Amino acid sequence: MVVCYTRRMAKRLKLKADGRFWLTLDGRNFLGRGRVELLQRIRETGSISKAAKAMKMSYKAAWDAVDAMNTAWQSPLVESTPAGSRLTEDAERLIAAYHKAEAKHAAFMDKLADAL
Repeated sequence: MVVCYTRRMAKRLKLKADGRFWLTLDGRNFLGRGRVELLQRIRETGSISKAAKAMKMSYKAAWDAVDAMNTAWQSPLVESTPAGSRLTEDAERLIAAYHKAEAKHAAFMDKLADAL
């Protein structure tokens, strides 16, 4: 049997772009989808522990993520007291910036997919 590779295929080539989207800081991953969700859940619940449970994440993993973000940024993104935790204005601005960048990235990927 001879197969002709020059004929057009009836199938359509598609782009599958479900990779991770990150904002970096000094060359290191700083803010991605999971960390943004964690921050949003801290905002909603007022607690790192409750946010971690809602995401089916260990408290230690959540605390480590918060600590890494707080350390990397010039000021804390999450402030904790015995009464609970809250996001700072910087955290709110970063969440908005992340969503804006992610939307532009998604629009670009859609355009690229349409061009195939």
